[in-house]
Amino acid sequence: MTHATTPLLELRGIRKHFGASRALAGVDFSLHGGEIHALCGENGAGKSTLMNIIDGIHQPDAGEIFLRGEKVVIGGPSHAMQLGIGLVHQEIALCGDATVAENIFMPEVNASRRTWMDYGRLNARAATVLARLGQDIAPDRRVEELSISNQQLVEIAKALSLDCKVLILDEPTAALTEVESAALFRVLHELKAQGIGIIYISHRMAEIFAHSDRATVLRDGRDVFAGAIADTTPDGLVRCMVGRDLGCYYPPKQAEGTVPEPLLEVDDLADGDRVNGISFTLRRGEILGISGLVGAGRSELAETVCGLRRARRGSVRLRGKPLAIRRYGDALRHGIAYLSEDRKGAGVFLDLPIAQNVSSMALRCVSSRWGLLERGKERKLASDLGTKLKLKSDGVAIAASSLSGGNQQKVAIAKLLATNPAVLLMDEPTRGVDVGAKSEIHHILRELANQGVGVVVISSELPEIIGLCDRALVIHEGRLAGELAGHQMTEESLLRLASGFSAQEKS
Repeated sequence: MTHATTPLLELRGIRKHFGASRALAGVDFSLHGGEIHALCGENGAGKSTLMNIIDGIHQPDAGEIFLRGEKVVIGGPSHAMQLGIGLVHQEIALCGDATVAENIFMPEVNASRRTWMDYGRLNARAATVLARLGQDIAPDRRVEELSISNQQLVEIAKALSLDCKVLILDEPTAALTEVESAALFRVLHELKAQGIGIIYISHRMAEIFAHSDRATVLRDGRDVFAGAIADTTPDGLVRCMVGRDLGCYYPPKQAEGTVPEPLLEVDDLADGDRVNGISFTLRRGEILGISGLVGAGRSELAETVCGLRRARRGSVRLRGKPLAIRRYGDALRHGIAYLSEDRKGAGVFLDLPIAQNVSSMALRCVSSRWGLLERGKERKLASDLGTKLKLKSDGVAIAASSLSGGNQQKVAIAKLLATNPAVLLMDEPTRGVDVGAKSEIHHILRELANQGVGVVVISSELPEIIGLCDRALVIHEGRLAGELAGHQMTEESLLRLASGFSAQEKS
């Protein structure tokens, strides 16, 4: 990588407060054309605030911004776009009622004064942009009909449609599979070769070290490291992020040869659509991984088990007892709880306080004998679970919307733990969570398993499946493609099964 003496984008001494809370304390940052610059830090470190300042969403309290050596004041997102700055947010912000093509070219559609839109041309242009990402998503399909991963790809395509010189990507692969992520990185390296500067926010160390040229680490609103990726290590970067040695990232697994009694038994389960005759057993105290490409039926399997999707055939047994699960409330009463992959849409009530979020599925635990809600019990429940999950907040009375994405995820997990479940179905439990919090969640899941809870983890991160889970099931096109355990669990074997090959078969 080579870059000119003058940075493409430079920030000097950026400060920002929100009331009495300090978000940034004099941050310096630079981005050169033709580089991928990783921005790292725990949730709440100031990454999103800094990017929102670059995008004009927030104005800094102090500090200066330079674009191609000239001082600028970025008045808002539209102004940022005019200056050649494109930002893809971590949280999906698309118009569900509009088509894929309309979302990709939304500014153009809104600005059009024509009575009739040339949708044939618009769809063709959208298909071209999506093809760069290796996707064949139908441009005329409504966004609300897409999976979370495909919605994320539309967000990225929307940014790529802009003639931007600075591209900011906030956790772009959080909802993508390994295959989809690889396609995205191919595009990013093409953009880099064209001289575009890319700011890449991610908690995934493997991605950072495989694709970034430089890294800047924020901690508590300050830049504590800035340098070439070649001059540091993953452990060194993590130490800068958390301010300490993280220790063992993944907790110890079950001892090999351990075969506890079956807890949850699923036999020939099908929903008539995405789940086609899947059978598996979850054992007491086990963490069972479910892997596969997005769209393979992983989430649909969990939703069918817990009654969020109607089962057309098959059976579910808990501790040997057949269950009649027609709706999610039935599953909860039997001790089966599900964490959705869609944190924003189904994980937390953003406008409600943390305490009310945590108690929302366990009202009996915080009510009096006469059925009246006791706020003191509610606050204690939320506080105890928040402490267990190391939730960073200013108290359980604040709205969940004020929390970082990672801390919102912890609130979503706390809601499930409040129900005292026997089985936890966790769909992407660490998506958008920083490296320190990820490790904490991994250890919490293992602690629950050690207490006898059965845990199912659906994850698009192969290292998470391999490092955390005792066994892994791989789903391909709605069917069980295989089961792996111990040394059999490798990225290659998981990907082969997910792609429709046997674990040993050569493509």
